[in-house]
Formats: sequence, structure tokens, C-alpha cells
Amino acid sequence: MPVISHRGALMPPSPIRKLVPFADAAKKRGTKVYHLNIGQPDIVTPQSILDAVRHTDMKVLEYSPSAGFESYRKKLVTYYKRNNIDVTSNQIIVTTGGSEAIMFAIMSCLDPGDEIIIPEPFYANYNGFSTSSGVKVVPIPSGIEDGFSLPSIESFEKAVTTRTKAIMICNPNNPTGYLYSAEELNVLKEICLKHDLFLFSDEAYREFCYDGKKHISALSLEGLDEHAIVLDTISKRYSACGGRIGAFVTRNQSVLDAAMKFAQARLSPPSFAQILGEAAVDLPADYFDEVHAEYTSRRDLLVKRLQAMNGVMCPLPGGAFYAIARLPVDDAEKFCQWLLEGFSHNGATVMMAPAAGFYATPGKGKNEVRLAYVLNRDDINAAMDCLEAALKEYKN
Repeated sequence: MPVISHRGALMPPSPIRKLVPFADAAKKRGTKVYHLNIGQPDIVTPQSILDAVRHTDMKVLEYSPSAGFESYRKKLVTYYKRNNIDVTSNQIIVTTGGSEAIMFAIMSCLDPGDEIIIPEPFYANYNGFSTSSGVKVVPIPSGIEDGFSLPSIESFEKAVTTRTKAIMICNPNNPTGYLYSAEELNVLKEICLKHDLFLFSDEAYREFCYDGKKHISALSLEGLDEHAIVLDTISKRYSACGGRIGAFVTRNQSVLDAAMKFAQARLSPPSFAQILGEAAVDLPADYFDEVHAEYTSRRDLLVKRLQAMNGVMCPLPGGAFYAIARLPVDDAEKFCQWLLEGFSHNGATVMMAPAAGFYATPGKGKNEVRLAYVLNRDDINAAMDCLEAALKEYKN
């Protein structure tokens, strides 16, 4: 019998999706499942951008250029300018989702055996992309006790070796919701300049910053033109996860040249979703006002409910639409599976993502879960009722 690759064996399963078979089985039994495990918003995708695709006069669905349609890249220039990011259309490569942008960054800048430093917990697929590229993730632990703020500069300095090529951040952060401050970003800037490292900045959630705080892009930091690479996507911004359109953005020409070869190898990004993305740039300036207010309200409700539960710790996220909670259980994965296999409350249960899969350090996050507040307030309340009842019933 042929044997799969070592890389295939090492590839980690998604903590976000690995419990899906248990959720499917629960639904077949007639149990309603509240999905707080995945960042799939229930916010309605703007009708105008769907109509832009629907009304496209296209006789042949052709390949787009490998870098993406020029008209879309020029529109993105105006979008980024509104967000204090000055780039040209030639400094943008349109990608198949933010995932491909992350892969392009790793493949263009690191060789097998090289190291990338990432504050943990982090977006689980960073582990997967690094594994598939033969790159070693070096985690720098952050903690729930201080809300997952950036670890000390000393922690980064100790982690740098001769194989270190990059630092990766997600800002605002998935899975913690932490929003990096100007001071913290400047610490990362100084480390990258001192050790000549790339700074990969996943900015998928830049629109979702709360409590009057503002997002600062890695590409707006002075002096990082050759170091900073922004990884982006329309998925969360416009509730268009199925569009699979992202962007790879940098001023480093050598990196752009390398990434373009990977872009050519995969031919081109999806055409219809680029049309959708181009129309999205023209949404009214106040489009995000209502969306922002809705997510703020959901965040406040979720965290209030969690903090009121006996033995639960949950810091208030500063951005994105995720929260990490520490539960009074020994093993969050077993608990999450039990929620789907052996529990229901008023005919319903809740699905969450065990947080251990967002860490690279073995044993970390074992009693933590990530919750995505992407459902309406009534559903969040019902999901929290389920969780509260389950914690009272569960036996470790």
C-alpha cells in the first residue's frame, strides 16, 4: 500500500472544522447547532456588489491576469489610500482568498528549514501553511491574563536565530481579537530592522476595531518599505467569505517578482469575485457604521455572558469578531465534542473551536475555546444559555 508523505502526516487538522462531523450528526438527530466555531458572519452581503456580478455583460469567462484585473487593483489603491496605505496598483497581487496571500508570502520569503516567529495563539492555518512549506513556526506565548498583548521585546530577541526570516502577526488578531497599539507595532518594526526580517501582517479585520481605537497597518510604518507585506481579504470586510478574493501587498519589488511567479503558476484569481470586490470599494462611506455597531453590540453581549459564568475567564477583545475564553474544564476539545454528541438544552447546543489548535506549543490552550460572535444577538444569547447549562452539567 503506498504511504502518504511525511508532510501530509504532519499537516494539522483545522480546529475550526475538525468537529464538523459531530455537528452534522447532531443536526440529523434534530438538535439545533449554534455555530460560534467559524468566522462566517450572518451579516447580509451588500446587494449592490452581488448585483455587480449578476449584471456583468460577459460572453466568455476568461482567465484574468495573474496579478488580477488592473481595474480592480487600481480600485484597491483608492481603498488602501483611505486606510493610510500608499501603494500603486503594481504593488498589489490579487489572490485566491487571504489564504493564498499567506502562502505566497511564506513561499516567496522563506526556504524549507527557515523559521517564522508568531505570537501565539494565532490563526490555525499559519501552522498548516508553514508545514506545507517546510518552514518552522517559532511561537512567542501571549497570555489570557493580560488580554493577549504583544509579548516582550526580550521574548522576540531570544527567539531570533540565524534561520529566522520573518515575524507574522494578525492585526486585529484571530483568534484573540487583540488590537496591536502603535507602540507594539513600533517594537516589531525595530526588531525587523535590527535583524533584517520580513513583517507579515494579516489585516483581514482592519475595519473591525472597537472602543474608539484605530487600526495601524504595517505598510503605514515608516522605514519598513522593504520589510512589510500586508495579507488581505474581502471575506470578512464585506461578509463575502465565499468570494475567495484576497490581496498580497508590498513595496518590496524582489518579493513582488517572486510572488508573481507563484501567481503565474496558479494561473489567475477568480474573475467574478474580482468584479464583486471592485464594486465593494464604491460602497457608501457609512457602510461600515451599521456593521461596526452590530459587531460591537454582539461582542459586548458575548463577553458579558461569558464573564458572568462561574469559572470562565474572557478578556474584552479590541477588534475582529472573536474572543478566547478559558473554561472550567480539563480538556476543551473533549468538552466541545460532548456538546455535540451528548448534550442539548431546549433542543439546541453550541459549537466552538477548541483553542489548542491555535497554539504551536504543545499543551497550550487545552482549557480554552475560541468563539466567533458572527451570529445575531438572539442566537448569541441562546448559545450562551446552552454553554451555561452545559458547564453546570459537564463532568470532567
